[in-house]
Amino acid sequence: MILPPMSEQELLAKADAIAGLSLAQLAMQMGLDVPESLRRNKGWIGNLLEVALGASAGSKPEQDFPHLGVELKTIPINRFGKPLETTFVCITPLIGITGIQWQQSNIRNKLAKVLWVPILSEKELAIGERQIGTPFLWQPSAEQESLLQQDWEEIMELITLGKIEQISAKTGQVMQLRPKGANSKALTDAIGEDGSKIKTLPRGFYLKIPFTQQILQQQFNL
Repeated sequence: MILPPMSEQELLAKADAIAGLSLAQLAMQMGLDVPESLRRNKGWIGNLLEVALGASAGSKPEQDFPHLGVELKTIPINRFGKPLETTFVCITPLIGITGIQWQQSNIRNKLAKVLWVPILSEKELAIGERQIGTPFLWQPSAEQESLLQQDWEEIMELITLGKIEQISAKTGQVMQLRPKGANSKALTDAIGEDGSKIKTLPRGFYLKIPFTQQILQQQFNL
């Protein structure tokens, strides 16, 4: 078992030490098997990195390294450094949300400081052949946080007003709300337009590709 890093410097050193490895090489070091497909193992890459870096939060609603205030996010990229998909941040509460402010929200807590680990994930690469890139610590700028807050407030207002089913992936400038469930039977409570409870798919917040692409461009001067 890898012990949690005691400082940001130690965390970055651990992440730097695995940069350049393939996922198969890292999995072998950790004594884990590489799945044939990620379809049923969507979180496998993130879990592998959590194990390798000593993350402790698991699925709790807090940062992966709560004692450091740092969240871990892997991001699949192509050879040109472009993200290949949106980035899941956290599940969204759909009831009991009246009075929640951005400053106290779980998503703001998750994005306050992020250790990004790019993963070279070209389509022709098997899962084990995908390569770990250069990690870096990121904190949102005032402008980036303002955009995130605007999107969060717009989406949460729609949820509160019972308009959950009207929210599409196009809602929000830098962040979107999308169904997040293992299957269509895993329903949760939400507020309907008439104020009564309805059943709907769980929802999660995702960062849009242009936003994460901007983060990578700023870091690596792409």
